[in-house]
Amino acid sequence: MPATAKTGATASPPRQDLTSSVATSFDHWKHMVAESFVPLNARTADVDGFRGRMRSRVLDRMSVVEVTATSHEVHRTPALIAQAHERYFKLNLQLEGTGLLIQDNREAVLQPGDLAIYDTNRPYTLAFEEQTRIMVLMFPCDALSLPTDYVGQLAAVRMGSGGLSGIVGQFIRELSANLDVLNGPSGARLATNALDLVSTMLHAEMDIIPDRMKPQALLAVSVREYIEANLSDPLLSPASIAAAHFISTRHLHNVFHESGTTVAGWIRTQRLEGARRELRDPLHAGKPVGAVAARWGFLDAAHFSRTFRDAFGVSPSQWRRDG
Repeated sequence: MPATAKTGATASPPRQDLTSSVATSFDHWKHMVAESFVPLNARTADVDGFRGRMRSRVLDRMSVVEVTATSHEVHRTPALIAQAHERYFKLNLQLEGTGLLIQDNREAVLQPGDLAIYDTNRPYTLAFEEQTRIMVLMFPCDALSLPTDYVGQLAAVRMGSGGLSGIVGQFIRELSANLDVLNGPSGARLATNALDLVSTMLHAEMDIIPDRMKPQALLAVSVREYIEANLSDPLLSPASIAAAHFISTRHLHNVFHESGTTVAGWIRTQRLEGARRELRDPLHAGKPVGAVAARWGFLDAAHFSRTFRDAFGVSPSQWRRDG
């Protein structure tokens, strides 16, 4: 997965072909899990009889992995978390069999069609007592527009196969069925669409249980939505954002400080990510780089080019050509 750049934006990993691996032993399986996700302690009661297979592809900032395996469990421990350099969310779609997800003293029993999200920066357990097949989306926490703490309130909460979660689940299921043809700009665009759908679903889930949502989280979500709607405005600033929400700039800075970022840093990251996606978007192939930059609030082309290169290691023009 990508590494965080100096600006707080995250560069896209190189496009990867579809990979498919079959475990030759349980030790091999543990290595496959660590390579595809994050390091985990894995156990099984049937080491000799264990069977496991993974199919995966990286789409922009998101890893899409289909996991098929016999009975086993995995644990994300505090010791493993202490070694982590970046924080991810993982969204599981149960396709076959039954899974148990435990995080933050919550337990979710997942049946086929169920979805659940969890945070790799906090301990968790996943257990499968029988043959199982799941689809996993893994992405950096800042790939969602929602505050990390907001999403954390839904960790290990079962989202069933009806309503909006059912629509999202079907979309993810289709990604699984078409991993072999997802690549290039179209694959990156689908990854963005998937993360937008996930954000919308999480919004809807929290609306169902608003008593779980802290006032500060409500404010953080409102502020970020306002920023996203006004990224093209070059005059967007902490003062204008605070005024729009009838709070002081100090209060606004505290809201972002609790999420481990700054107002200016988050605005810059969102603008860079938007420009980065648009430069690779086939629908905007004929638009000049300067026009793309301006649409995302960068009026000075030279400043945009320097900031983009600092964040992603290449110039905007090279990024577009390499796509």
